Amino acid sequence: MRVALWLLGLFGVAVAIALFAGNNQATVTVFWPPYRVDLSLNLVLLLLLAAFVFLHAALAALAALFDLPRQALRWRALQKERSIHASVLEAISHLLAGRFIRARKSAEAALGQERSLAAGGEHLPNGTQVRTLAHLLAAESAQALQDRPAREEHLRQAVEQGGARDSQETHEGTLMRAAHWSLDDREPDAAMAWLSGLPQGASRRTLALRMKLKAARLARRTHEALETARLLAKHRAFSPEAAQSIVRGLAIDLVNGAHDVTQLQRAWHSLEANERLMPELAIHAAQRLAALGADAGLGRDWLLPVWERQGDLGETLKVRLVLTLEAGLDSLDGAWLGRIEAAQRDNPRDATLQYLAGMACVRRQLWGKAQQLMAQAAASLADPKLRRNAWRALAELAEERGDAQAAALSWKRAAGE
Repeated sequence: MRVALWLLGLFGVAVAIALFAGNNQATVTVFWPPYRVDLSLNLVLLLLLAAFVFLHAALAALAALFDLPRQALRWRALQKERSIHASVLEAISHLLAGRFIRARKSAEAALGQERSLAAGGEHLPNGTQVRTLAHLLAAESAQALQDRPAREEHLRQAVEQGGARDSQETHEGTLMRAAHWSLDDREPDAAMAWLSGLPQGASRRTLALRMKLKAARLARRTHEALETARLLAKHRAFSPEAAQSIVRGLAIDLVNGAHDVTQLQRAWHSLEANERLMPELAIHAAQRLAALGADAGLGRDWLLPVWERQGDLGETLKVRLVLTLEAGLDSLDGAWLGRIEAAQRDNPRDATLQYLAGMACVRRQLWGKAQQLMAQAAASLADPKLRRNAWRALAELAEERGDAQAAALSWKRAAGE
């Protein structure tokens, strides 16, 4: 369509020129005493057009002639710029190939070429980014070569280039690399210092959060590491299972860091609701609470959500839950006793629940019911510790009713576990 319109336009112009010049009888008379020259108007117009074209071409040729020195300077600068970029690319290639000495030499060559270009009064486009990247490549090579002074010098110069607005991303990358090197050197405080220099948006990126998590764990800043792990879990940086495992481990470390009941309560309440529902964490917190000499009722309150889901627990976790509850049976209230009896009635074949209910009856001196439950549990328990405790309880019950033979047999079986 565009070509057709151009053709129509050209035909229109041709027709207009033909109509104007075909029957044009006008003349132009030029008087140059003592001469007189008569020219047709069409010829005068053609001469004027030719003079305009000739003058335009002459001016363009003169402009090109006078512009030759500038074009030569521009060509030389372009060649130098290409040489600098080629050196940077060589440094990257050598670094990826593990040729660290050559990588550092190429990066330093790029820096030398850029300095010579700046000394001649010429400026490299994106020069700040190129300088920062070259220093960073040289520092990375020095880090691989265990040349720490060279690494620190190049890193310092790379950080100094970060003030320019057009190199913000490169500056953020420099800070992240510096943090990574500090982690390699087992210097978590230095890594945290580098990461703190990142803008707020960059500090919440997955790479920065991963390094922050590692640094916080190395520095034993458990609370900060836990907050970082939560952010990484929200960003789906780990699989759900891995994220839960990391958060659970850090929360257990936080619980272990409490040295009295008040600190432990503060640590427990700082956890999120879904974290307090983790069975491993709740059981461990209750055990830690008992080790610090706190009231067993507080631990049972923490264990209540886990107890309500005890049917879904694995055998190992259920055994840990039962052992934790058993440690506080002396102060067991009526509500918890009712929960234990109801759970045992609903699952009459669960040996673990039979054991817990039997131990509760032992503590309440309900000898007959305790004898029945413990006898059933001892024959079915899979956990050696629970089975040993069950036989020991049966031995004590036999001694209580004066059956020395049954007590001896139970003690023998308890010793054999």
